[in-house]
This record gives sequence, C-alpha cells and structure tokens, in this order.
Amino acid sequence: MGAATDAPTTSASSTTALSPSIIKKILLSYTYVAIWIFLSFTVIVYNKYILDQKLYNWPYPISLTLIHMGFCSSIAALLVRVFHVVDLPTSMSPRLYLSSVVPIGALYSLSLWLSNSAYIYLSVSFIQMLKALMPVAVYSIGVLFRKDSFKSSTMGNMLAISFGVAIAAYGEAKFDSWGVLLQLGAVAFEAMRLVLIQILLTSKGISLNPITSLYYVAPCCFVFLLIPWITVELPILKENSTFHFDYFIFGTNSFCAFALNLAVFLLVGKTSALTMNVAGVVKDWLLIAFSWSVIKDTVTPVNLFGYGLAFCGVAYYNHSKLKALREKEAAERKDEAGDDEESGRLLDQREGDVITKRNESEG
Repeated sequence: MGAATDAPTTSASSTTALSPSIIKKILLSYTYVAIWIFLSFTVIVYNKYILDQKLYNWPYPISLTLIHMGFCSSIAALLVRVFHVVDLPTSMSPRLYLSSVVPIGALYSLSLWLSNSAYIYLSVSFIQMLKALMPVAVYSIGVLFRKDSFKSSTMGNMLAISFGVAIAAYGEAKFDSWGVLLQLGAVAFEAMRLVLIQILLTSKGISLNPITSLYYVAPCCFVFLLIPWITVELPILKENSTFHFDYFIFGTNSFCAFALNLAVFLLVGKTSALTMNVAGVVKDWLLIAFSWSVIKDTVTPVNLFGYGLAFCGVAYYNHSKLKALREKEAAERKDEAGDDEESGRLLDQREGDVITKRNESEG
C-alpha cells in the first residue's frame, strides 16, 4: 500500500518541479529583458535631454536618428567586413533583402523619427503611458501574420495591461495633440516592425544574429531618413550658424543607441515581440519614477493605481508563459517516451520474426 501511495506523489512532484532546461530559459529571458530595459531607459533619457528645448536644446529628431543609424551602420560594417566577427548568411539574396529587410528598415525609420519627435512636445512619463497600446498592437499584428495564435485570455490580459496604464495617463496636465498623434503613429509602426523582425529572424531559411541584423537594417533606415532630413531639417540647420557638433554628446548617445539596437534584435530573436512589449511596461514604470523624482513630473495616486493594474497583467502573463513552458516540456518528454516504446516493440517484433524463420528453416 505504501509503495502505491508514494508513486503518484513522486510523479506529481516531478511534473511540478522546474527542470534545468526551463530554469535556463527563464534566466536567459529575464537577462535579455533586463539588458534591454537598462539600455532603453538610458537612450530615452539621453534623447530627451538632447531634444528638449529647456535642456540641451537641439530639437532635430530626424538628424539625431540619422546620426544613430549612420553610427550603427558603420560599426556593424566594421565588425562584419573588417574584423570578421560574424559571417553573413549565404542565403541573403537581393530579392530576399528587398522583400524582408527593406520593409523593416522603412518601419524602423518611421518609428524612430516619430517617437523622437514626440519628446519635443510631451513629457517622458506621459509618453510611456501612451505606449500602453503597444502590447495590444503587437499581439493583434502577430495574430494577423500568424506568428501568434489568438487566445481570448491573452487578448484580455493585453487589454487589462493597456487599461491599467490608460488609467494612469488620465488627466495629463501637459497634453499636446500633435505630440500625442506623433507617439501613436510611432506605436503603430513599431508594432509592425517588431513582428516583421521576428519573421525575418525565424523564417525563409536564414539566421541573423544581432550584428548582422544591424548590418542589413541600419543602412536601410539611414537611406529612408535622408529623404525627410533633406527636405525638413537640413535647410533649418544651414540657417543655424551657431551650431557646433559635440562629438562627446552625440558619440556617447550614438553608442548607447547601437547597444540598444543590438539588445532589441537579441530580445525579439530569443523570445518574442510580445514579451518585449510586456517587459516594456516595467521599463515605463521605472521611467515614470525617474521623471517624478529627477525631472519633477507630477505623479498622482491615479497614476500609481493604473500602473498597479498593469503590473498585475505582467505578472499574469509571466505565469502563463511559465505554465506553457512546463506543458511543452512535459509533452516533449511524453513523445520521447512514446517513441522509445514504439521502437522497443518494433525491435521485439523483428527478433520474433527472425526466430520464427529460423525455426521454419530448421524444421
């Protein structure tokens, strides 16, 4: 009796316990998320400092983004062509480049342009609140492109996160309709870009690491940004004869942007676009805390209540993801056990046939 009661307990504990492979996946995922949050935080605050007319006072978002993409293109080209840090995929044909990389470059340039422009008109905290729509946008586009399967529970979770952050954004004192329009446009283009990155990294038989991704995408962004820069900001910069290029400010800012771009491709390639945007809620809360304590933006109890709801949504999503990992590994183990059992039966059957034929021949 004792042995019979111990067996189910042992089986249940082995099912609920975390295996080393799952623990490794969890730790790697959280490491990628932490690196991305830190670099994203740094770049956002740095860009706000440069673009804000009350701080560094250089309100040229296209020029700033163009500098970033030029720097990223140059460093990626050096790492690939000169130092041969990584090898380029042999399957990247001109047709594949035009169909996969160019659309991502176009969406990326639009997203960066509009999001940097919004920092001229809106506060850091309010911009992060507006990004509450990102998880819903990414999930919806992922379902549309068949990168994610539609689940009413997941959609409800995404809506709950967005609803919580929308409550926090209620009653913004520094509301600017043009700035809001710019940021919403950036959210739409960014959501499309993130899903397309995942498609580029995982489909069509090519494998891109973070460096080769920048090697292909950053030059596209640079070319696309040249068009609005020549027509919009270049004439103004020519008239502004007092401007002198600050190599330290723009050099360090560009390096941070390069590191962030590597982190973005790494995070999306190793996890998913949806994971990145849910983790973005954590980053947004950190930025709001920073803007409240350092920049002195107003944070009300309504803000805290809304972000409390958002964090509940993040916690539920992480729980669901962990549960899915457990179920997937359990299913894989079951399939392996079934394959081994089937192989054993086939082997026994073959041995039986051999013995039968041997007996017949002897008879």
